[in-house]
Amino acid sequence: MSMRSQVYEWSNLAPTGSLSSLRRTTTDIAVAVPADREIDLFIGGYGNNITKPAETTATQFVVIEDISCSPWLNGNVQIRINTTDYFQNPDVTNMFGIPGLASPYPRGAASTLDGTDNLLKSFDLYPDVYVLPGQTWQILYTTRDGATAYAAGATDAQVVSAFVKYTLYDGPDALIANKLLELGVTINPNNVDWYKRSLIEQQIAASAGGDQ
Repeated sequence: MSMRSQVYEWSNLAPTGSLSSLRRTTTDIAVAVPADREIDLFIGGYGNNITKPAETTATQFVVIEDISCSPWLNGNVQIRINTTDYFQNPDVTNMFGIPGLASPYPRGAASTLDGTDNLLKSFDLYPDVYVLPGQTWQILYTTRDGATAYAAGATDAQVVSAFVKYTLYDGPDALIANKLLELGVTINPNNVDWYKRSLIEQQIAASAGGDQ
């Protein structure tokens, strides 16, 4: 399949005695997350991780469509492509990204761990963020307050989460995505399919003209 939508959810949950794991289980417990440390959701060493950094090959194109994180503990989520952070301050200095208060995960989460309010999303990732062939990319979570680990008998374990939704275009669809980028056309599944249909219609018209 050359075009597929994917989602990835990260939480600071891991087996007892570990900081991270490749698989999440029902017995995982919260691990401590240091304050003001940018944590790569994919390979950051906390919570559920994968085995390699997020990157595109020469025949892949990624469109990041949505990011969000827990609104409590002053959480923020950032996009980094190669070494450049997507969200920066007006003076081009680094910032921690979009606060979970603006893009909460899950939707309707409370603003505090024991809160009862329900936050609505006020931030949309628009336009989408493009990761070109050959680039590496990261989704970074930062809590300004830090999160405490689970302790037996305690009730103050702090679980935080983050989320990213993206579409991966591979093979011929990646070539079409690059072409749409050159044309200034938004890259999404509908436009990729439209371009495919246009190519087919052109080929049919050319064949019909050659038969006359």
